[in-house]
Amino acid sequence: MKMNRRSFIVSSAAATGGLALGLRIPFGGPEVVRAADGSPEITAWVVIQPNDTVVIRCVRSEMGQGTITGLAQLVAEELECNWSKVVTEYPTPGESVKRKRPWGDFSTGGSRGIRTSHEYVRKGGAAARIMLVQAAANQWGVPASECVAANSVITHKGSGRKTTYGKVAEAAAKLEQPKDVPLKDPKQWKLIGKPVKRLDTANKVNGRQVYGFDLKLPGMVNAAIKESPVFGGKVKSFDAAAVSNMKGVKKVLQIGDTAVAVVADHWWNAKTALDKLPIVWDEGPNAKVSSESIAAILKAGLDAEQAFVGNKAGDAKAALAGATKKVESVYSYPYQNHVCMEPMNATARYTPDKCEVWVPTQDGEASFAAVLAASGLPADKCDVYKINLGGGFGRRGAFQDYVTQAVMIAKEMPGTPVKLLWSREEDMVQGRYHPVMQCKLVGGFDANNNLTGLHMRLSGQSILAWVRPAIVEQQKGRDPLTFQGVFDSGEHSFGYTMPNLLIDHAMRNTHVPPGFWRGVNINQNAVFIESFMDELAEAAGKDPVEFRRQFMKDHPRNLAVLNAVAEKIGWTKGAPKGRFRGVAQMKAFNSYVAAAAEISVRDGGKKVKVHRIVAATDCGYAVNPAQIERQVAGSFVYGLSALFMQECTVKDGRIVETNFHQYDSMRIAQMPRVETVIVQGGGDTWGGIGEPTICVAAPAVLNAYYKATGKRIRSVPLKNHGITMV
Repeated sequence: MKMNRRSFIVSSAAATGGLALGLRIPFGGPEVVRAADGSPEITAWVVIQPNDTVVIRCVRSEMGQGTITGLAQLVAEELECNWSKVVTEYPTPGESVKRKRPWGDFSTGGSRGIRTSHEYVRKGGAAARIMLVQAAANQWGVPASECVAANSVITHKGSGRKTTYGKVAEAAAKLEQPKDVPLKDPKQWKLIGKPVKRLDTANKVNGRQVYGFDLKLPGMVNAAIKESPVFGGKVKSFDAAAVSNMKGVKKVLQIGDTAVAVVADHWWNAKTALDKLPIVWDEGPNAKVSSESIAAILKAGLDAEQAFVGNKAGDAKAALAGATKKVESVYSYPYQNHVCMEPMNATARYTPDKCEVWVPTQDGEASFAAVLAASGLPADKCDVYKINLGGGFGRRGAFQDYVTQAVMIAKEMPGTPVKLLWSREEDMVQGRYHPVMQCKLVGGFDANNNLTGLHMRLSGQSILAWVRPAIVEQQKGRDPLTFQGVFDSGEHSFGYTMPNLLIDHAMRNTHVPPGFWRGVNINQNAVFIESFMDELAEAAGKDPVEFRRQFMKDHPRNLAVLNAVAEKIGWTKGAPKGRFRGVAQMKAFNSYVAAAAEISVRDGGKKVKVHRIVAATDCGYAVNPAQIERQVAGSFVYGLSALFMQECTVKDGRIVETNFHQYDSMRIAQMPRVETVIVQGGGDTWGGIGEPTICVAAPAVLNAYYKATGKRIRSVPLKNHGITMV
């Protein structure tokens, strides 16, 4: 994200490169709201500087997905501004509260960054354009209807007179904002739908981008922290005197009931002292839990009497009871970690009159709420300054434990900025993990090999029971999020119509906290159902693509993406010699996605090369096609790494994997060629991009692996089967 540096307070040390320390959007006089540099705010979304620089405000978080560029495109389209002079900045949640939330929701997750805010941000741009045109018309004494705006220039059609946005911004800011703001017809779009370059690339390449990890404030101290390694455990005792005289150590303190922190002049000194600090933990009853004991609990749920129904048609149990032939399989999916490249961190400065926090967060308002709760101060005495994230993937959204910890430490050192940085090990063992899940699938056929019924039983954790229990209570105990991709309706609905269907969930929660992990429950559900669809196709004696098609006549957009990948990869022509193919499809986050993978194997199937993945996405309106291609390819890095390498296991109540030597990720040389097809599915829809395609990579590869070896893998990661990616 390009920084409007005049809108930021910067470090006094020029050598730091002008680190951004906090956005200010102060009020001006009774008529004009001004940015920190004095430039007038036209609408809450648009500030115009005298030199025609257009500052577009964005409240969604940038964590590599390109959302900020997409949002700026939406605003700039309606604003009719010069794209080459666009920069962006983050408002603060504190300022939003003062102004009765003009920017709406600050949360970034669920691939909602653009699809749930496109309308009101476009209206912010359109309103600003109307006001700028009206200001120019007022100066010229002509009707606004005789004036047009393009490329930050306003022209009077009758006389040919011209002026720029920067010249009329002051007058425009004094006008009343229009209440009825028409938006362009998509056919008129000039910027939306174009593969424009991202606005944040240059600063990342030249090193000017500031992450929370990099942040420096005058007089700042650093903190390292350890929380009970067993979830639910507490601090029993610790010997502060043993490390208090170590180099740079300023304070050793307990944080709540569960953690101990060391504050020092530099972070490495804090970490070194913390590692030597004698801590005795009260680990509690969860210290006996293991992956094996968790698996046994989930296995019992596969045949439990009680379960919550997510999708039902006809009478699946009766159909299966009367089936001539049945196919039954059990799949499993492990805990997985977010492993953001930037560990959790936050910098807090507390005084009895003000608490400020600088933090890479997916939800500025959630961070703000955490600051209020931890500081005990009212909203008008707190604020949060959002910094671009070095990875989020769901970890930095609903979970604000690191923000709470930073404020609690800062309260013990009033007036001193404290930067809390988790070690990689702390980040690994204190995650909010992709939920563990098992699945039993049973399909029944009649004497003519027609599928007559399907039962899909999920057994495992509920994220919402942990994070949003009120929703589960409203649903009478059911977690609807569990059924992503196989639900009966909505943005994650099932892509097949079957005569008798039952998809249900036996909720089995453990002490390991689950969380939203990029794509969330579609990841395991796609593995379960799309792998099993291939099993059913084989039992029916049919081609996997043809078998799917017979259940998709009521799902034309699902069918369209499936057909697109099949055509692009040349499904009917067959794979080249020595290569094997598999497919998968899903609806997720209101987008329709499919993948066709092409692989080869050697060493008896122990080594797998993924050569090529064709991916089709129908997201409705495609704001930036180039960015969609990047997101699809990036999502496959996440999905394939999870498939081949990534698993969190539990021993003695704690997470075993503490760093990348135990929780690996794929390398550039292992990356397949990704061919992205953007399908125009029609309809006035906006779908997500960052998460949907993750889910189809794994089952497409698993189905191809079966074609190559005749071995059906029903549990991941593949490393547990001695299979490696080359």
